[in-house]
Amino acid sequence: MHREAGLEEAIKAMGGVSALARQLGIAQPTVSLWRRIPAERVLSVEAVTGLSRTVLRPDLYSSSEEPAAIVDDIDRARSSEYALLAALLLSPPDAGLLTRLSGLEGDAATLLGQAHAALGRSAETASAEGVKREYDELFIGVGRGELLPYASYYLTGFLNERPLARLRGDMIRLGIERAEDHSDPEDHIGTLCEIMSGLADNHFTASEDEERDFFERHIAPWAGRFFADLEAAKNARFYRAVGMIGRLFIDIEGEGFAMETRRSA
Repeated sequence: MHREAGLEEAIKAMGGVSALARQLGIAQPTVSLWRRIPAERVLSVEAVTGLSRTVLRPDLYSSSEEPAAIVDDIDRARSSEYALLAALLLSPPDAGLLTRLSGLEGDAATLLGQAHAALGRSAETASAEGVKREYDELFIGVGRGELLPYASYYLTGFLNERPLARLRGDMIRLGIERAEDHSDPEDHIGTLCEIMSGLADNHFTASEDEERDFFERHIAPWAGRFFADLEAAKNARFYRAVGMIGRLFIDIEGEGFAMETRRSA
C-alpha cells in the first residue's frame, strides 16, 4: 500500500509508525493501515510532529485555496492552541514532542505568553518516561486518576450522563464524527479541544454562531475549572503549565465570544 507524502513525512518526523501511534494515543496497526492521515487527525498530527497541515494534507489545507484562505491569523492561532492542548491531554508527549516544546517562547508581557514559556521550561527538564508516569497518575491511576477530564463528571458528578448525550447530539447536527480509534467518551477535554480546533480553522463546517454555541454549551461551563484543578493537582509537574495555559486560554476564549455576542445584540 502506497502512503501519501504527508503521512510519510509525519512517520519520518516521529521516528517510525510506532512512535507516531504512541504519541497520538492509538494502536500501531491503525496507523499502519493508513494510506493518508485521516482528516480528523490532521491537527493532532500537526501538533505532535511540528509539520504544517499544508504538508500533512495539502488536499485539505492549501495556502492558495479554500479552506485555508478564509481562516485569519487569529483563528489559526486559536486552532493551534486547541490542537496543542488536545495533543497533550489525549496522550503523554514523547521525547520528540518534548524536544519541540522545549523551544517554546512566550511574550513576557502577557500571562498566556508567560504560561507558554513555563511549558517550554518544563519540557526542557522533563523526560518522556517521567511525563508518562505523571499522565497516568493524573488521568488513569489504579481504578481512576487524580482528575477525571470529562464534562459529564464535572457537571453532574458521574460519567456518561446528560452532558455527553447533548454533545453527541450537537456533533451529529454539525456533521462531526467520532474518530473510530477513540475509546474515551466524546466529552473528554482533549476531544473537545480537537473539535474546537477544527471549528476555529473551518475544518468543520459551522457558522460563527454555531462555534460560539458549541463553546458555551460544552466547554465554558466546566473546562476552566478542570484546567485550574490540573494546575493545582498534587501529581502535576509538567502538566501544571498545561493547566495554566488551558485556564488562561479558556478565559480569553470566553471573553472573546462574549464580545461577539454583545456586538451582535
